[in-house]
Amino acid sequence: MAAFFGNLVGIATAVGSKLILALLIFVVGRYAIKKIMGVISKMHWLVELDATVASFVKNLIKTVLHVFMIVAIINVLGVDTASIIAVIASCGVAVGLALQGALSNIAGGIMLLVFRPFNVGDYVITGGGEGVVKSISLFYTKLTTLDNKDVTVPNGSLMNATVTNLSSEKLRRVDLAFNLTGAEDISKVQAIILEAVAKNEKVLQDPAPFAGPLEGIPGGLCYTVRVWTESANYWDVYFDLMQAIPTALGVGGIGGPAPVQQVVMNK
Repeated sequence: MAAFFGNLVGIATAVGSKLILALLIFVVGRYAIKKIMGVISKMHWLVELDATVASFVKNLIKTVLHVFMIVAIINVLGVDTASIIAVIASCGVAVGLALQGALSNIAGGIMLLVFRPFNVGDYVITGGGEGVVKSISLFYTKLTTLDNKDVTVPNGSLMNATVTNLSSEKLRRVDLAFNLTGAEDISKVQAIILEAVAKNEKVLQDPAPFAGPLEGIPGGLCYTVRVWTESANYWDVYFDLMQAIPTALGVGGIGGPAPVQQVVMNK
């Protein structure tokens, strides 16, 4: 009996010492992780990163540190870490297969944050819609349309689609087309259009505005007007010229194409 109690005390002492050591590692580890994360958060290179990227990096580092702490605790308790790592790896494979779409979005989000095809505030056109970029997260990118609707596009789709960034360049060209009569002198039509364009202060003179016939249409000519402006003024210039040019043409006596007559033969 004495030997039994002696063995029991020995086992309890050994287990108790392991539990105390594991608890000590947990307390010290949590404290150390908190201090390490505080130092990392103040690092110059991390502060200069985009807020979303910085948050992702900090969470990744924090997760890795916690994994090391848990593995150390398990090792102190005498559990075979090899089998646990194998189980974790198997679970990781199963979760990875189940979350292929989510992982694709995360990978897409990381690529968007690294390569920066567009930034918050840019106007973009994608396969999932178009609008002003409201936010870029790890899973989704939010767009705000011109009529104030929110469109959420998965990052995985964005990385595999063609994205047109209309805000990346400082200048944009405004292209307009007007169907006019072909009976008037072309130089007169051009002069009227360019005079109306010159009155718009947001239109740049370098590159110079252009107006001229593009192609023939039934009963007249299609004139194209091409002017350059700053990207932020694109829509202002577009709508102003769409009003100013037809008004100037009307004052100048320039009308639309002649009506096309159809002859119907009755038997």
